Amino acid sequence: MLHTKCIFEALFVMMRKLHLLLVGFMLSGITYSQNREITIHWDIDDVGKSIDAISGKADTYNRLERVLSQINLQLDPDVLIYRHQWEDTGFARENSLEIVNIKYGDLTSEELKKVNKKLVPNKPKYSISSTKGRNKIYTSVSISPVVNINGQYRKIRSFSVNYSYKNRMRNNSRSPIVNSVLATGNWYKFKVEKTGIHRIDKGFLNDLGMNTDGINPRNLQIYGNGGKPLPLVNEDNLNFDLPENAIQVIGEEDGSFDNADFILFYGIAVEGYSANGFFEEGGAFFENGSFLNPYSDESYYYVTVGDSPGKRVAPMVEPTGSATLTINRFDDIQFHEEDEFSPAKVGRRWFGNRFDIENEQSFEFNFPNIISGQPMAVTVRAAAASESVTSMAISINATSINPLTFAVINDPVLLTIGQTQVDVPASTETVTIDLTYNNAGNPSSVGYLDYIFVRALRNLVGVNGQLSFRYFAAADLSGIGRYEIGNASQFTQVWDVTNTAFITSKQNSGNGNLSFKANLGEIREYVAINPNDYFIPVSGNITQIPNQNLKGTIFNDASGNFQDIDYLIVTAAFLIQPALRLANHHKNITGLNVKVVTTDKIYEEFSSGKQDIGAIRNFVKYIYDNASTESRRLKYLCLFGDSSVDMKNRFSNNNNIIPTFHTPNSTSTFRSYMSDDFFVSLDPEEGNLVNPLVDAKLDVVVGRILADEVSLANSLVDKIINYSSKLSYGNWRNTFVLISDDVDAVYEYQTLEVTLDSIGDRVTAEKPYINVKKIHTDAFQQETSAGGNRYPEVNKEIINSIEVGALIVTYFGHGGEDGLAKEFIFTKIDGRDLQNRNRYPCIVTVTCEFTKFDNPLRVTAGEITYWNREGGAVSLITTTRSIGVSLGV
Repeated sequence: MLHTKCIFEALFVMMRKLHLLLVGFMLSGITYSQNREITIHWDIDDVGKSIDAISGKADTYNRLERVLSQINLQLDPDVLIYRHQWEDTGFARENSLEIVNIKYGDLTSEELKKVNKKLVPNKPKYSISSTKGRNKIYTSVSISPVVNINGQYRKIRSFSVNYSYKNRMRNNSRSPIVNSVLATGNWYKFKVEKTGIHRIDKGFLNDLGMNTDGINPRNLQIYGNGGKPLPLVNEDNLNFDLPENAIQVIGEEDGSFDNADFILFYGIAVEGYSANGFFEEGGAFFENGSFLNPYSDESYYYVTVGDSPGKRVAPMVEPTGSATLTINRFDDIQFHEEDEFSPAKVGRRWFGNRFDIENEQSFEFNFPNIISGQPMAVTVRAAAASESVTSMAISINATSINPLTFAVINDPVLLTIGQTQVDVPASTETVTIDLTYNNAGNPSSVGYLDYIFVRALRNLVGVNGQLSFRYFAAADLSGIGRYEIGNASQFTQVWDVTNTAFITSKQNSGNGNLSFKANLGEIREYVAINPNDYFIPVSGNITQIPNQNLKGTIFNDASGNFQDIDYLIVTAAFLIQPALRLANHHKNITGLNVKVVTTDKIYEEFSSGKQDIGAIRNFVKYIYDNASTESRRLKYLCLFGDSSVDMKNRFSNNNNIIPTFHTPNSTSTFRSYMSDDFFVSLDPEEGNLVNPLVDAKLDVVVGRILADEVSLANSLVDKIINYSSKLSYGNWRNTFVLISDDVDAVYEYQTLEVTLDSIGDRVTAEKPYINVKKIHTDAFQQETSAGGNRYPEVNKEIINSIEVGALIVTYFGHGGEDGLAKEFIFTKIDGRDLQNRNRYPCIVTVTCEFTKFDNPLRVTAGEITYWNREGGAVSLITTTRSIGVSLGV
C-alpha cells in the first residue's frame, strides 16, 4: 500500500564495489550563505509534476526542493513540524537564528483535518542546528508550519532565515588508541539480578575459578557497567572500555584475602528507574521508552586482581556550610513492566500482560512509611489491537479514574496506545491498581499493558533491608541539604552511588538517626546499607574470560605496524569462515584493508559482555576516529548476519545474529522503522535517529548480508565472488529494467508511470550505451482468476528480463512481504525459482515491506530472491517498512 508520507530505509544487503548506475538529481556548485529564503510546498500536486518538464540544473534543484518539502512537512497527531536542510560551510550558532519575512496562507479543509490543534503555537517556534556527514556540514532549521493568529489557524508558505556561524567547528570527541583492560591479567565474569549492594566472598571468587590464595586484596578490581544500555547519542558515551567501579573490600588492610573477608559493590541490573530520564506529558519517558534493557536480560560484571590498588569507596566529603534544608523524605519509584509480546512485530518497545482471556488484572505496590495526603504520581500505559473502539478501566485503591480509550487499528497501524498520568493523594502503604479491559463485545480484541509507574513520597525511615533513596526536588533547589534517616541503627553506612566510579560513604556512628549533608541543585542516588541484606551475585555459564585487545590491536597489520582500515566486517563467531572469505575476496580484488571482528568480542570489550547496538557503533566510531588522517578513515561497514525485531529470542527459531536499530514506536509499519544507519552516524550529537531523513548524516557506507547459517552465508559470498569473475561479464550489464505498477488511482499515472518513463528517457539521453527496458503493467492484459486479478504476461516478462540479465531492476508501485503489486506480478515463488546464475542484478524497490527481514516468523519475497542460490539478486536497495509515494517520485 502506498501512503502520502514515507519512512524509507535503503538496505544494502551486499557490500562491495559495484558499478551502479545512480539515477537521480545531483546538486553541485550551489553555495549557501547565512541568509536563506525557504518555501514550504504544501500542494502534493506541485510535487507530482512530470519530470519531463524539468530541464537544467536550476529546475532540478527546484524539483528536489518540492519533493523534500513534502517529505519533511509532518502533520501528525503527535508531531507538527517542518524541517529544511542544506549543505553548509560552518556550524550554525543555535542562538543566532532569526526568522523574518514570514508569508502566511489559509489551510485547506483537508490540511486542517491533519493538524492537531493542541500542538499549534500562538507564534512561530523554530530552531537551527548543524551536523556533519564525513567531511560535509549540513544545517537544518525546524519551524512550526501552522500558527494560531488571533484564533485563526494559518499555514506558513515561506520565510527567510538569518543566522551566524560558531567561532569554530565543534571538535569530534575521540577515544585515543589504548589497550583494553582485558588485554592482560586473569578475568572472571559474573551476573547480578538486582540493583543494589552485593557481597562477594572468598568462596564465590573460588567458584568463578580465581585462585584467591596469596592475592593482595587491595588489588581486587571490579569492572563493567552492569545492565544499563549504552547511550544512543555518541557524545553521551564516556567509556569505550569496561569502566572500573569503586568497591569496598572488608579486611584488605592486612594484605591477605581471608575466609572472613569480602567485597561490597553496587551492581546495576537490567531493569530499573534512571534519574537521567525526564518526564513528559503522559508519564515517564526514557531514551528507550522502557524501564527494561531492550537488548539483554543479563547484567554482567568482571573481577580481576590488578598490578596496583583498585578503586575504592571513599569517605564522603560533606559541604562545610550550614544546612539550608532538612530532607527527611524521599521519592520512591516502583513500576511493573514485562516485555513478552510484540503485536505489530515492529519497534523496540514490547508489551506484557495480555488482556483477552483475563480481562481483569490487579497490581500491588508497597510503599512503607508513605506520606499520607501527598501527591502520588501514577502512570498507566497500555495498548490494544482491535477493529472496534475499546477501552480500559482504571482504579487506584478502589477509586476510578478516567479510562483509556483505544482507537481501531487500520493497516499500517496495527496497535493503538492509551496512556494516562494522574496525581492522587497517597493514603495506605499498599497501592492497588486494577485494570479492566472492555473489548466492546469483540472477542478478537486484545489489550496489552506496557507499564505501570508509581512515584510516591516516603518518610526517610529505615525498614528491614537496604534502602535506596533520592529526592527529586533537590534538582530545583540551591544551598545545602541535610539528609536525616530515621530508624537507622540497622544501617552501617550510606553510599552515594550517583557515579559508580566515584562512590563515597558516610559511616554510621551507631545512633538511631543517621544524617549527612550534600549540595543541592541535582538529583543524587543513595543506598543505606543493611549488613543483613546484601544481594548475592550469581555465576554464569562462562566465568573465565580469555584476554582480548580489540582496541589495542585492531589497527595492526601482520607485522604489528599501524595500518588504516578501509572495510570492517562485523559478524557472529559461527559465521567467521564465510566472513573471512568475503574479506579475502575484497583484499584480492580491490586491495582494501579489511578486518573481520565478531560480536562476542565487541560486546565483551565495549558493553560489559551483553548484547547492545551501542557497543557495535562505539567500536565503529573508535576505528573511524583513530585513522591516521581524515582521508584514510573507515569507508565501508558490512554487518554480516541477519537481524530480528526480537533481540531477546522470544520468538521460536529467532535469527537475531547482528542486531539493528529499532525506533521505540511499535504500533505502525509506517511510523516505525529499523535502520543500520545508526552504526555509521558518528558525529557527537547523532545516534537517536529522531529524524533520520534530516538529522543523521552517514559517515561510513553500511550494508548487511542476510544470513543466519553457514551454508547460506557461503552461498551469498559465492554470488559476490562470482559477480567479479569473467563468467559474469557480458552485455547484460548494460541493461536497465524499469517496472511500474498498474494505475488504481488518478494520481498514480503521474507518480508511477510518467515518472518511470521520464527516468528511463533521461537515462537513455545521458547514457546512450545503456539499454533501457520498460515494463508498464498497464500495457498488458489483466486476467481474472480465483485468487483475484492477475497479469501472467507481466510475471513472465519480469522473470525473463532478470534471467536474460540486467544490471539494475527497479520497481515503482504497490507491494508487500509476499511480492509486488496487488496482482502479484512478482512473487516469492518467482524469486525462489529464478535461474540467472552469473547474471545477478541489483534490485531496487520503491514499494512497501518487500524485504522486511527483521520478522523471522514471515519470510519476505525480497529475502527469498536474495537467498536464491541459482540466481536471484546479488544486492537489493529495498524497503523494510510501509513507505509513501512522495519518496519514490
